[in-house]
Amino acid sequence: MTSNRTVMIRDARQPATLPLVSAIIPTYNRAKVVTDAIDSILHQTYGRVELIVVDDGSTDETQEVLGKYGDRIIVIRQENAGPSAARNRGIAAAHGEFVGFLDSDDVWLPTKLEKQVALLTKCDESVPCCLCNIMMNWSDGGRSSFDIAWLSIEQPEGIWTNVSEVVATRFVLLNQGVLIRRSALQRLGGFDESLRYLEDHDLTLRMSLLGPWGILREPLVIWRETKGSCYKVATAQRSSLETAPWIEILERQLARVPKDGEYSKLRRHLTREVKRARRHYRGERLSQSPSFAGMLAGKLLLKLEKYRSSVFRRSPWFPTVQIEAAK
Repeated sequence: MTSNRTVMIRDARQPATLPLVSAIIPTYNRAKVVTDAIDSILHQTYGRVELIVVDDGSTDETQEVLGKYGDRIIVIRQENAGPSAARNRGIAAAHGEFVGFLDSDDVWLPTKLEKQVALLTKCDESVPCCLCNIMMNWSDGGRSSFDIAWLSIEQPEGIWTNVSEVVATRFVLLNQGVLIRRSALQRLGGFDESLRYLEDHDLTLRMSLLGPWGILREPLVIWRETKGSCYKVATAQRSSLETAPWIEILERQLARVPKDGEYSKLRRHLTREVKRARRHYRGERLSQSPSFAGMLAGKLLLKLEKYRSSVFRRSPWFPTVQIEAAK
């Protein structure tokens, strides 16, 4: 069921000629926390926003909670099909020039959209999106997503020119922090609905081939640790490659990259990551072996792989972020 479409213009001083942003929240059984996510979008300093909440078959009080917002939000309900399908349903209903995603247990800081739209409107269609930093808060402390991904950025903002090489070598948290041109999402076909986890990194890899990204050093999103969150489940899945399609995602990305000289460095990075993922997978399998010798061999392989990764991150071949000023 979908409510009447509403475009919020919270500040009359902001002209209607500003680009419309579609904010999409997929949610499943998060009635106790989804209001924080919704309220953080309703209180954005950027005024032209339509807020679409896709209830992915919740069985708790989610529908009752969403109903209290009336026509301030657009509610779409579907049978449970996973986060990728929920986000794609939101994209299909969106009218905005730009599209942003927020998981139902996280929040946007008030100026997120204002700052991302400002940077994207300086750029042409060759820049498909703008990514901001995310403050990740665990029960025992917090770190920014850029620090976790070894994204060292001196400038407050700019155009990230070597996205494909960087994201080929590490996981960069995307969903909550990105604002994407709807035209780019349409070119990519949205999220891969066959993926229950890692769908965000699959989209990251595919979008990295479209062109340079806008980037903001400031954390404009608060990620919060909650029981059963998609991030926590996906993190567990990444450490057990038997159930996560990590290798397949990397191999598909490698197959997309042209084999000419311009992309030789990117192909080397992806080839290295595929080999690393396969070694990690082998170590995981052996570590679960019923035999002591197999389990020991697996643990040794995983330790060796951890050491190899650490050495690579300190080598001159580990790609660092390259930023140019937005014109």
